[in-house]
Amino acid sequence: MKNIAWVLVGLSLTGSAYAQGVAKGTVYVDANGNGQKDRKEVGLAGVGISNGVDVVQTDKNGKYEIPVQNDNIIFAIKPADYSFPLDEFNQPKFYYTYKPQGSPKLKFEAVQPTGKLPKSIDFAVVETEEESEFTAFVFGDPQAYNEDELEFFKKGVVDDAKTVSGPLFGISLGDLVGNDLSLHPAYKRAMTEMSLPWYHVIGNHDLNFDVQVDSLSDETFEKNFGPANYSFNVGRAHFLILDDIIYPHPTTGKGYQGGFRKSQLDFIENDLRTVSKDKLVVLSLHIPLNPTNSASFRDQDRQRLFDILAEFPNIVTLSAHTHYQQQNFYDQVHGWKGGKPLHEYNVGTTSGDWYSGQLTEKGIPVSTMRDGTPKGYAILKINGNQYSFTYKVVGEDADYGLAVFGPSTVYKKYVRRYPLYVNFFMGAADDEVRYQIDGGEWKKMEHVEAYDPAYLKSVLEFDGATSLLDGRRPSDPVSSRHLWRTKLPKLKGGKHQIKIEATDMYGKVYSSVKQLEVVE
Repeated sequence: MKNIAWVLVGLSLTGSAYAQGVAKGTVYVDANGNGQKDRKEVGLAGVGISNGVDVVQTDKNGKYEIPVQNDNIIFAIKPADYSFPLDEFNQPKFYYTYKPQGSPKLKFEAVQPTGKLPKSIDFAVVETEEESEFTAFVFGDPQAYNEDELEFFKKGVVDDAKTVSGPLFGISLGDLVGNDLSLHPAYKRAMTEMSLPWYHVIGNHDLNFDVQVDSLSDETFEKNFGPANYSFNVGRAHFLILDDIIYPHPTTGKGYQGGFRKSQLDFIENDLRTVSKDKLVVLSLHIPLNPTNSASFRDQDRQRLFDILAEFPNIVTLSAHTHYQQQNFYDQVHGWKGGKPLHEYNVGTTSGDWYSGQLTEKGIPVSTMRDGTPKGYAILKINGNQYSFTYKVVGEDADYGLAVFGPSTVYKKYVRRYPLYVNFFMGAADDEVRYQIDGGEWKKMEHVEAYDPAYLKSVLEFDGATSLLDGRRPSDPVSSRHLWRTKLPKLKGGKHQIKIEATDMYGKVYSSVKQLEVVE
């Protein structure tokens, strides 16, 4: 170990320092792509290697050593301008699972015994030209509970996303399935149709519930997807994939709570010590960091995370879990100490409202989310160390970003009684939404937090149905945080055109037009 001590980052004296062995190997440039290190192929220096806590970097010959215990996944951190080979499911081959005794006996199949530590754990990389400007897919909660729902996901979302050109890779933000972990392989097969490298976050519905300690709750996930905590680089961006679910709940012993084990936070800190401060850092996790979310988030874990991240001026967090969409911002009130508020995009889900609602002509549930956000997925755009997002509604054009709710015909004497609502799917409270009638003066609409009336109407259609409707009743609505409202003004009789424009935090303008007839 002495000959590589200069590249060891953050060795924990209470953890890996008392490891039972040392893993050794080489990261090499696989020039001929045969998956094995040939005599003339060179090692790659400066590549991060981790055991899930400690991080070392390869020496000038691409060699590394790192301590391991009897339950470790050793992984390489993808450097910019290189890529890992992909397996049959388009998952990067960047890790080696070391569990000599295998996983404990669980309801769902997990890792089989791996045997002795190999003499050399090598990782192949291929040179890849990466631009500093690129895009990536972000999927929230596919969460299929059975094969039928997995087919809804495949036909409704995957088939739509396949038509979008440009993204280099994708990230799914957890709840890949709904408790039945035997569906993980079928989910992976569905995702192969994207024909892109794909990274997977663990969700609370991807856990092994028949365990007594949190560190074992991801055993089946590890079998199917590899480590639950790791990182990779693309261009000038550094991505962290994180498990932020503690199961069982650390105080009640029932259910789960948002948070991290100390070892996970140690990994984040050790990993980021190797990252330049001028890079963009993108965190991908499942449960939002917001202290008021349904699972809550352990305060001390969020605070330590914030302390680790505070020195990075360019950072964004991605989460899912809620089955609605919102833009969260953290500042000093929440313990954030960075120079500007930390932005968390809580992404809408690909399962929408858990595959509920009436069926489309293709037999797929509409599944609008409880805040009125249609089912869809996000596209992350990165330019250097800056980022922006768009939200792609399934079955709609890429520019479809807002829904207008209001009457199409009214009596003239009652027109001022009617409200006009705009659900701006990517909207944040400070964004501007305005309207114009018949080419007149532009007027601002008022941001409100209320039920989306169109979604409420869809629920009431089930509640007041006089005959059976296809599909499952949607969930009760929740207040939308991206809703705007105004009252219609006094208008003359006849036909009128209402134009609506909404501008997001990145300067992108979305528009829609509504026709209104005023009857004398």
